Amino acid sequence: MKELIMISPHLREIERDLRVLSLEELEWLLERIQKQVQERQQTSDKLTNMKYMQEQLAAMAVDLDIQTEISSINEEFVTTEMDGLEQQ
Repeated sequence: MKELIMISPHLREIERDLRVLSLEELEWLLERIQKQVQERQQTSDKLTNMKYMQEQLAAMAVDLDIQTEISSINEEFVTTEMDGLEQQ
């Protein structure tokens, strides 16, 4: 169920203006509105997903098990990181 919104005077004016449009114009406008709604939903979804990922990464950063594993991996590959690098 859609949440109720307060109808602004501007929105009422748009509604009155719609009454003078032809069916073709209304269909065109409806398609444009649907496209804008979809684009905003996609943007909102992306932002929600990004926020979730940032929260997960922050949680991982303070997780002791993960910190221990990262240290272990770093120790394991410390010599590999130096391969091919010349000391200056």
